Amino acid sequence: MREPRRGPEGQGILRSPGEPRIPTVDLRPWLSGDTQAREEIARTVDQALQTAGFLLVTGHGVDPALRAGIREAARAFFALPAEVKERYAVKVGGRGWLGPGAEANGYSEGTETPPDLKESLSFATHEPFDDPAVNAEWYAPNVWPAEAPGLRALCEEYLERMGELEKELLTLLGDALGVERDFFSRHMDHPTYGFNINWYPGVEVVGEPEPGQFRIGPHTDFGTVTILDRQAGKGGLQVYTDAGGWEDAPFDPEAFTINIGDLMARWTGDRWRSGRHRVLPPPADSPTEELMSLVYFGECTPGTIVESVPAPVGRVAYEPFDSHVYLRGQLDSITVE
Repeated sequence: MREPRRGPEGQGILRSPGEPRIPTVDLRPWLSGDTQAREEIARTVDQALQTAGFLLVTGHGVDPALRAGIREAARAFFALPAEVKERYAVKVGGRGWLGPGAEANGYSEGTETPPDLKESLSFATHEPFDDPAVNAEWYAPNVWPAEAPGLRALCEEYLERMGELEKELLTLLGDALGVERDFFSRHMDHPTYGFNINWYPGVEVVGEPEPGQFRIGPHTDFGTVTILDRQAGKGGLQVYTDAGGWEDAPFDPEAFTINIGDLMARWTGDRWRSGRHRVLPPPADSPTEELMSLVYFGECTPGTIVESVPAPVGRVAYEPFDSHVYLRGQLDSITVE
C-alpha cells in the first residue's frame, strides 16, 4: 500500500476557499499516462470523494449522439398507453418497466415517503455466470420492448462503453486511494451492473406532488460507482454536502456525473462518502418540465468479499461482507410493496 494522500496532521486534503466541492476532471491526461497529470487528477478525485462523493468527468470519449439516440427511443416507449407498458412491468431489480408507484428511494434512509415521481426502463447484466443460483438471481435475460425496436442495439453499445469507463474509473480510484491501481478493478472479471433510463415527466402525467414527494427521494446509491448522463432542469439533481446542505448539482452537457455508492464507501473505510442526492419534483414555475437520465450503476463480481481499507487511509473498520448479499438487501429496501 502506498502512502495515502494526506493534508496537515494526517487528515484528508483540505479544500481551498472558493474551490468547487464537485470538480470537473478531464480524463484525457489520465488516459495519456502522463505521471504528473495523473497525480494531480488522483489528488482532486480523493478530495472530491471525501467532501461530496461526486465529481464530473469529461474526456471520456462517449459519443453524445449515442446518448441522444437512447433518449429518443426510450421517449417513444414512455409515451405509450399505460396498458401497453404494463406488459413489461417489474419490481425494483427486475428487467423491464418500473411504473409509477414502484419505487421510493427515501425508504433506504428509513424515511417513509410517497413513491418517486418517475418511470424507468431497467436493464442489467445478462451474460451467464457459472453458478446457477447466482446466474438466476443476477444474470437474467434483459427484456427489450418490441414497441421500441431500436433501443436494444443502442443500449447494448452504451453499456459496453459504460463497462469500459467503469473499469477505467476504478483504476483511477485505486490510484486516488493510494493503493494498487487494480485494487478495485481486479474484482471486475464478471461484474454485475444495473442500468436505468429514468423518465421524469411533468405534472400533467404525474399529478401535483404530495408533501415530501420527489422525482427521486433522498438516498445514496448502493454499489461501487454510478455513471450518470443527465439533463439540466429546475426539477433536477441536488447533492448534499455537510458544508452547504442541499445544492443544485453542477451541469456540463459534455460530462458524466460520477458518484460513489455505499459499497465503495465501506470499502474505503468511510474515507470516501457515498454521495447523497435527490431529484426535485416538477417545479411550480415550470410544471410541464420533462427530463430523462441514463443511470449506470456499477457493481463488481458476485461473491466479492469487501474488506475496509485499514488506517491511516480508512477511518472506519467494517466487518467484511459479501458484496451481493449487501446489494440485494439494499435493493429490497426501496421496493414499494
